[in-house]
Amino acid sequence: MTRIYIVFYSMYGHVYRMAEAVASGASEVPDTQVHVFRVPELVPAEALAASGAAKAQEAFSHVPVIKPSQLAEPDAIIFGTPTRFGNMAAQMRNLLDQTGKLWLEGALAGKVGSVFVSTATQHGGQETTITSFHSTLLHHGMIVVGVPYTEQRLLEMGEITGGSPYGAGTLAGADGSRTPSENELAIARYQGRHVASITARLVKGAQTEG
Repeated sequence: MTRIYIVFYSMYGHVYRMAEAVASGASEVPDTQVHVFRVPELVPAEALAASGAAKAQEAFSHVPVIKPSQLAEPDAIIFGTPTRFGNMAAQMRNLLDQTGKLWLEGALAGKVGSVFVSTATQHGGQETTITSFHSTLLHHGMIVVGVPYTEQRLLEMGEITGGSPYGAGTLAGADGSRTPSENELAIARYQGRHVASITARLVKGAQTEG
C-alpha cells in the first residue's frame, strides 16, 4: 500500500479546491491511501474576519491540521500553497522551518515531493514559487516530481490557465473571485495520479529489493 499526503495552506479556498482535485487523481491509482491535511493558520483572527478569509476557511475547517512529525509517515507528499510575491506562503514556510529534526534524521530522504500553487494573476509567480519550494524538498533528499507534457492540458492556448511542468496551478484573480477552471483542476488530478503512480513503482521496487 502506497501512502500519499496532500498538505496545503489555503486562505480563501482556491488551494483547497486544487488539493481536492490532486487527492482525487492520486486516489485513482490502485492500492493508494490518500490523506489530506491543512497547515496551521498564522494570521490573527481579527484580520481573517476583516478580509473575509475566516468565512472562506469554514469550508475546510474539518480537514485535520498537520504536525511536522507527520511528514515522515507517507511515501510521498504533495504540497499546495498560494504564492506570496513569488514565494510560498509564510504559513507553509513556518511548517517547513520546523522540520530540522526530520532533516537531521534523513526522515524525508527518498520520499517523493511535489508542489501545486495558486496566484492572483497570470504571471504572479507560479513557477518561481514551485521551483523555490523545490530547494527545501531537495535539502530533505526528496525525489521531486512535476507535471510532464504528457498532460496535454498544459498546452491549452484557448483560455487563460494555470499549470506548468513544475506543477498544477490556478489563478484566483486580483480580488480572489475566480475559481479553479476545469482545465486547472484536470491538471491537478493528473499531478495526483502521476505522483501516486511513480511512488507506487518506487515502493514496489524497494519491497522487491528487500
